[in-house]
Amino acid sequence: MLEIPEARIFSKQLTDTLAGKTIWSARANSSPHGFAWYSGDPAEYGDKLTGLQIGQSIGFGGMVEIEAGDLRIVFNDGINIRYLAPGTPHPKKHQLLLVFGDESALVCTVSMYGGMFLYKEGEDTNGYSIGSRTKISPLTDAFDFDYFKSLRTEYTEKMPSKGFLATEQRVPGLGNGVLQDILFNARIHPARRMNTLSPAEFEGMFHAVKDTLKDMTDKGGRDVERDIFGSPGGYTTILSRNTVGKPCPVCGCEIRKKAYMGGSIYWCDGCQPLEG
Repeated sequence: MLEIPEARIFSKQLTDTLAGKTIWSARANSSPHGFAWYSGDPAEYGDKLTGLQIGQSIGFGGMVEIEAGDLRIVFNDGINIRYLAPGTPHPKKHQLLLVFGDESALVCTVSMYGGMFLYKEGEDTNGYSIGSRTKISPLTDAFDFDYFKSLRTEYTEKMPSKGFLATEQRVPGLGNGVLQDILFNARIHPARRMNTLSPAEFEGMFHAVKDTLKDMTDKGGRDVERDIFGSPGGYTTILSRNTVGKPCPVCGCEIRKKAYMGGSIYWCDGCQPLEG
């Protein structure tokens, strides 16, 4: 899933790889998917995109935007994006396929859910996208402790730490994937209520958000995600599907997993006790 580190990595890769290429053909919704979302009629994507030149790409929150002439192609967090070098066979199923003049291609697929939106610059009205664009990124200096404290309100005090960090767009692009190592580094259980955190623990959560996301980004994304070339990221996750059932690297306790708040959480009982 696209989260903050991957959005930053993918946007740079897309700029470096695609900028200057011209779209020779485009097809959207070739393989209908019940949870693949488009703006407008996907049958019109081909006519609108064909002949346009690719410009810069940017990442914001858990989204990636590609400049194509006066249009913007925007992907949200559920999209799998792959670049295919000239001569590489195209997969039979896809939700968006862009073929360029040099016969390279960009193929986008949806596993669980995902959106591929097409807008003219400045006409994006998607609330999720607007929030991702306008809110402060943890990768910037403007995301300081004062800003982080402003996200904590009376309403969030009864939330579990997972809910505070990864729901309601408080921090766009901070999702259930990156959350696991952030809370491990903060030594906070994902189900622990915010009103049980000491001031020092809350400040530790802030530093874990900043430091963990920077580390993930600097290392090219997480090892449980693949970039546009199909290569896994260089950041080795501490808590993920790759490590569940294995000993914690800090205390040796078994890394555990369970369903919680619409997704899975991973934790170490030794390092992240539920009670503070």
